[in-house]
Amino acid sequence: MHTIAVVSEKGGVGKTTVALDLAVSAVRRGMLAAVLDVDPQATASNWTDRRKADKPWVLSTHAARLGAALSTAQLQGVEFAVIDTPPHSSGEALEAARRADLVILPVEPHITSLETIHKASDLLRLAGGPPAYYLLNKAPIQGTEAAQASQYITGHGFKVAPVILHFRAAHRHAFNLGKMAAEFESTSKAAAESEELFNFIHKSLRRKNNGKV
Repeated sequence: MHTIAVVSEKGGVGKTTVALDLAVSAVRRGMLAAVLDVDPQATASNWTDRRKADKPWVLSTHAARLGAALSTAQLQGVEFAVIDTPPHSSGEALEAARRADLVILPVEPHITSLETIHKASDLLRLAGGPPAYYLLNKAPIQGTEAAQASQYITGHGFKVAPVILHFRAAHRHAFNLGKMAAEFESTSKAAAESEELFNFIHKSLRRKNNGKV
């Protein structure tokens, strides 16, 4: 089983949407996927209450039980686990990063979000330095803000995922229905970006595990 932690120092950057999007993409690839919701706001758990499909599994748990929850998921055949964490470098986020094969850090391409990247780097250091990528999310469809933000992040020594998720209505409409963009509007640009992100993460995991996923 491979485990992705989705971590953000700042709230409101679309962290839960990214976590659920990855899990749904895994399901669409034929994998058994689960989202472990350790965010007290329980946004992922509320999403699954609106969902008609029974996969991916969304399981609410606490940081102290995260290891046991991951072990149970693996015993039940889960191949792709995503941990959705609360913001602000919490204990939950630290525990998730410690247990992850890969950490994804969504960030919006404006200064109030970019200023938090150094705090997140402290969390990654405490977690033992797992592989991690910043992900530009909710980027304007036009303009150069995303490119400038990417340069800002890499200029401070951090890695940025080569995929940009733009601010598109399909994400919001799908989420309201307990879906993700690829399920709501499969030919949309939002769906294409989600697929591209999953492909990147899938390849990253393959490299980390010598081609085995």
